[in-house]
Amino acid sequence: MPNAAIFLDRDGVINDNTRHVNEPQDLSLYPWVPAAIRQLKEAGYYIFIVTNQGGIELGFLTHRRLEAIHRRLRKLLSTENAGIDEILYCPHFHQPCDCRKPKPGMLLTLIDKYRLDPALCWMIGDRETDSMAGKAAGCRTIKLGDPDPYADLTCSHLGEAAEHILRLKSETKQ
Repeated sequence: MPNAAIFLDRDGVINDNTRHVNEPQDLSLYPWVPAAIRQLKEAGYYIFIVTNQGGIELGFLTHRRLEAIHRRLRKLLSTENAGIDEILYCPHFHQPCDCRKPKPGMLLTLIDKYRLDPALCWMIGDRETDSMAGKAAGCRTIKLGDPDPYADLTCSHLGEAAEHILRLKSETKQ
C-alpha cells in the first residue's frame, strides 16, 4: 500500500471554475486532468479531493446536490481510468470549523485514515489557502497559476504539476 498521496483542490484544479458548480451539468473538467490523475495513480499515489464548498452553508448548494456533482466527477474520470480514492469537503463558510482550508482538517483526517507520511504527500491548489492547508498538514505544495509564498512550486495546471511530481519522484529513486 502506498503511504503517499496527492491532495487536490477541486474548483480551478480539476474543473473550470469560471462559474460556480451548483449542478452536475455545471462540472467541466480541464482536458489534462484525467491523464494527470491516471499517471499519479500509476506511480503509486492515493488521489484525494479536498474542497471547500461553503455554498452549502450559504444555501446555494445542498449536500445531496454536491454528492451528485461528485458522482458525475467520478464517472467522467473513471471513463479515462483516472480514479479518485476519496473526496472530502467542508460545507462551512462563516461557521468556525477545523476543515475549511486554510485549516488542514480534511488533509489530517485522510493522513490518519490512510496512514500516510505527510512528507511524501503533495497538496495542489489554485489558492493560497490550499498551500497553507498543505503546509499545516506537513505536505509539499504546488500552487497553480500565480505564485504564492506558501507554495513549494508553481505550475500552470495539474498536468504540469503531475510532471514535476513524477520527475522528482524518479530523481529521488536514483
